[in-house]
Amino acid sequence: LIDNFTSVLRRALSGTFYPVLQQAIGFGSAFEGWTAREEEVVYQVLVPLTPPLGHIFHLERDTDQQKPGRNFRVRVELECRCPREYQGMNMLCFQHHPDVIRRRTRQPNLLDLLCTDSYLDVKKTVHWFCALVGASWRRLPQSRSWHLVLLPSKRICNLRLTNGQESFQVKVLFGVQRRTSDIFISSRHRGAHTPSTMWPETYAMAETKFFRHMARQAPQDSSHLKCLQLLAHVLVRKDFSIHSIKTIIMHLLNTVPVSQWHRRHFLLQLSDALEQLRLSLEKKHLEHFIVGNQRLPEEIRLPPDVQRAKPPNLFHSLAQDPAAHSQAMQAY
Repeated sequence: LIDNFTSVLRRALSGTFYPVLQQAIGFGSAFEGWTAREEEVVYQVLVPLTPPLGHIFHLERDTDQQKPGRNFRVRVELECRCPREYQGMNMLCFQHHPDVIRRRTRQPNLLDLLCTDSYLDVKKTVHWFCALVGASWRRLPQSRSWHLVLLPSKRICNLRLTNGQESFQVKVLFGVQRRTSDIFISSRHRGAHTPSTMWPETYAMAETKFFRHMARQAPQDSSHLKCLQLLAHVLVRKDFSIHSIKTIIMHLLNTVPVSQWHRRHFLLQLSDALEQLRLSLEKKHLEHFIVGNQRLPEEIRLPPDVQRAKPPNLFHSLAQDPAAHSQAMQAY
């Protein structure tokens, strides 16, 4: 569905200076083979953005230590397309003659369209894409049998599709790839007051790639996904985050021999995961699975700074808040 959308939109955007939409990447539980809820299925996809002709994206790391996680901004620059020896002379290029190009193409550049102070703006980008989706829906074959509703959201394009008998959601995020790695900076919010020009780093695509790798390595009757699904279904009701539960399972998958994930060892797997959760809660420490992990499968590509970084503690808030830690231990 999203690939159909991006294909239609790419044709519509041809000749403009909007971001170039790349093939969508599915991530999260629906693409990993498990789900924590029995409600409406939610598919999450990330649409990578690349700069249009005559533009360059520069990723700038946010150094504000008060903000959680690793965050970036996307500075947009007009590209100099002059031969070096003619730079500064009377030749048309985006950097030196933006007004002439704007007048000749009758198209504003990306700085005019979706940027705030030369930085790509998440909210403007989402609003632009949602408007395109609404205008293009009737061109898709799915529109003949499905009804589309755009749900309100500021940093993602949230779609609900229904056909009278079933329904599902598609949450579309946008991102910029960090070089050729599996790490992206994305439009996902981080906290209630995430600035519109902030793009948090996301590791979700790398995590989904890890689960696909394990699906190829694990025994055919492996129950690691069933174990994850059961734990997530039960523990999320006790206010444990799904991501922390998933992180524990990923650590176990990366350390326990795959031969021990047979279905007959299901209760042992469950016990190991719960014990690991207990130990992590007691220590108030659970290391991020992707950041700083030197033992990932070779096919998962990390930027050098992510690979060398100190793994964040997902239970940092428990270490800072004794009351929250006590509550978490009681919930366990």
